[in-house]
Parts: sequence; C-alpha cells; structure tokens
Amino acid sequence: MNRRSETMVSNTGTNVDNTLGNRVAVVTGGSRGIGRAVALALAREGVHVAVNYHANEAAAREVCEAIEVLGSRAVAFRADVGEAEQVSALVSKAADALGEVAILVNNAGISRQVPLDRITVQDWEDLLRTNLTSAFLMTQAVLPAMRRAQWGRIINMSSIAAQTGGVIGPHYAASKAGMLGLTHSYAKLLSHEGITVNAIAPALIESDMIAHNPSIRPDMIPIGRFGTVEEVADLTVATIRNGYVTGQTINLNGGWYMS
Repeated sequence: MNRRSETMVSNTGTNVDNTLGNRVAVVTGGSRGIGRAVALALAREGVHVAVNYHANEAAAREVCEAIEVLGSRAVAFRADVGEAEQVSALVSKAADALGEVAILVNNAGISRQVPLDRITVQDWEDLLRTNLTSAFLMTQAVLPAMRRAQWGRIINMSSIAAQTGGVIGPHYAASKAGMLGLTHSYAKLLSHEGITVNAIAPALIESDMIAHNPSIRPDMIPIGRFGTVEEVADLTVATIRNGYVTGQTINLNGGWYMS
C-alpha cells in the first residue's frame, strides 16, 4: 500500500499520515543495545536511518550493513550529542545523505553506579549532559525540518528510574526524570503541528548497562525476567506509527512500576 492510500483526513480536515516508508530517522547511541534494535526495527518499516555513535565505529557500520540488507539506506555518524556544534553537524550530514529528518530517537545515555557518598559534581554533570542535554540539543536541531513538513516523531528513552529512583543513583534518576519534563513541554508546544513527542521508560533490559552489575537480578522484576531490546524496539516503532499518542510516558518494565 502506498503512502497516498494510507493517508487519511480527520474530521478537522487535517491530513493524518502514519506511514513510515522512506522517512528518515536519527537514532542516537544507535550502534548497540536498545539503539541498535530500534534502528533495525525502523529499517524493517522502510525507514532510512542515520546511526549515531560516540566511539565504536565498527559496531555502527555493522548496524548500517544490517539495515541495508533489509532494503533501507543507512549512514553512520560519529558525534558527541552533548555538544551543540557536533549535534548541528550530525543533523546536517544526515539530511545531506538521507533527506530531512522526520523521526528522532533520543537514546544515547550512560550510567555510572557510584556509592551515594562518592557521587561527585562531575558524575552529576556527565550524566545530565549525556542523558538529558543531548535530547534537548538533538530535538532543537531536527525541529525546523519537522515543522516545515508539519510531521515529526520524537521518542525520548527515559527509564523507570525517573519514577522510582531506580538502582543506579540520584544523578542517573534525575537525568531520566528530566526527559519526562522535556517530553511533556515539547509535546504540548508542538501538538498542533503534526509532531508527536513521547517518552519510553524501560526497566532492566538485557544490555551492556546491566550485564556487569551483580546487584541487578531478574527476580527484581515481577514477571521474573529481564526485558529484551527487541521488546523496547517494537514498542518504540508502534508509538512512532501512532499519530494520536503524544506527551505520554510509556512504561516497559515487567510490572515493576504500574500506572
């Protein structure tokens, strides 16, 4: 089915186009874990993907190769998304290579588990910069194209830590809680422009972030297992496809936090 046949007109006369084929996405932190799974899931929907990475070029290129096997185009771009100039360059290069960005997944993030009395100002600033400031910078950079097109999808990858405090520490919890406020504000301000903004809040997903932490166990989750990156990716794509969902925090936590 082509895009024209899937486009509907609402009772307000507004075009409602939820097709994803041939749109362009940027996935930050897309070389591994959740970001990798999201990039591949988007590619299966026909989305062309700019895979952002910070250090591991080989892993990012492998993701691009896997995307191309699926029939979509992909380019890997190194950038520290906590730096405004690098963000600007990333978005510009992505647009030149693939087309204007219509989908943004703010997935880049770090964790740093430190005893409470040893958390430093540097720990605080590093996590706020990488986990939260990056989402602000990336969103500001892609908004002009989305507003011109009157269509956009933004996903902010938060965490159950935003709601419960989590298991890492206040520096991490605060960075992820900030993403919820960011989501609510952008969603409200952009709701009439065809741009949706949502947060996904996973808990204990099988990834590098929890692999080497013996204090994190599957029995902490009511359903008795860790989540998978594919489950996060499936929910991310479903949210992106739905133009009536905006300003929401969508929980993916095996029943640990219910709302």
